[in-house]
Amino acid sequence: MNQIQKLSDTEMELMEVIWECEPPVTSTELLHMFSQRGKVWKAQTISTFLSRLVDKGALIATRHGRTNKYVPCISPKDYKLLEAQQVLDDLYQGSVKNLISALYDGDKLSDQDIAELRQWFSEK
Repeated sequence: MNQIQKLSDTEMELMEVIWECEPPVTSTELLHMFSQRGKVWKAQTISTFLSRLVDKGALIATRHGRTNKYVPCISPKDYKLLEAQQVLDDLYQGSVKNLISALYDGDKLSDQDIAELRQWFSEK
């Protein structure tokens, strides 16, 4: 898995749409998809975000005439794993036990959550 920099909320929103597409995708196609979802972006705005995603290592851009085509460098599953590992490392010293303890002590785990975790761990 390549080293990808953390994505902003807007970059993540854009990546989620890109992951839904059959690669490669163009900025024009993305503008159309967002407009169908009720979010109107200017071409320059989307180009800026695509450029940032390339710089962060999340996308590869290839030039075809006057158009750039974009392909994701990471899957949604791999990005989520990368983010989860970063949170685990940064906030819980890499310890899953510390994370679960924080959730338990903060009353964020229901009895059902605990039962599901027990079941999951027993299957591992």
